[in-house]
Amino acid sequence: MEEIAPGVWDWTTFHEGIGVTVHSHYLVDARLLLDPRVPVDGTGWFDRHACPPTRIVLTNRHHLRHAAVFAGRFECPILAHEAGLPDLPENVITPFRFGDEIAPGVTAHEVGVICPEETAIYAAPTAQRPGVLAFADAVVRWECQLSFVPDDLLGDEPEAIKQGLRARLLTLCDELDFDVLLLAHGSPKGVGGKDELRAFASS
Repeated sequence: MEEIAPGVWDWTTFHEGIGVTVHSHYLVDARLLLDPRVPVDGTGWFDRHACPPTRIVLTNRHHLRHAAVFAGRFECPILAHEAGLPDLPENVITPFRFGDEIAPGVTAHEVGVICPEETAIYAAPTAQRPGVLAFADAVVRWECQLSFVPDDLLGDEPEAIKQGLRARLLTLCDELDFDVLLLAHGSPKGVGGKDELRAFASS
C-alpha cells in the first residue's frame, strides 16, 4: 500500500484472469474504493488505519474484481454505471449515471468511446489534497509511458477509437481541476498528472 498523495492510496495485485499486475485505489476522505482487489495485507489494513470504506466504485463493467469481498466485509454498496449492469451480477450493483455525485465531492464523468460505461471518477480538490482523476481502460501506462490498450482490444477501428479517446481526455483536462492521475492499469501519478495526461492526449 502506497500513499501517493495525502489520503490517496494505491496498491498492486496480480490479476490471474488477465495475467498482469493491476492497480486499485482508495480515497480516504470519501471512504471510496476504486476497482478494488484485496491487497497483500488483506482487508484488515482498513481496520488498522481506522478508515473502513463506505462505497465501492467500478470504473467499467470489467473491473468487478474483488468488490464483492469488500462489500461483504464492510457492508457497503458497489456502484457502477447503469450501461454496464447487464454484464454484472444482478441485485448487487447500485447504478449511477454520468454527472452523478457518487460520494461527497466525487463525481462520475463520461469517457465512453471504448465502451458505453467507461467512466472517469473525479474527486475535487480539498484543503488536504489536490484533485484526483481515475480511469479504467481509456488510458493505461505501459513501460512508464501513458498509452492506449493494444489495437486488438480497441475493436474494428482502433484509430477512430483513439481519436475519440484523445478528444474526451482533453475535454476532461479542460473541465476538471486535478493533479493526481490514477490508472487501473499502470502506475499512478501523484504530482503532475494533469500535465502528463494533456501532453499524451495532444500527441
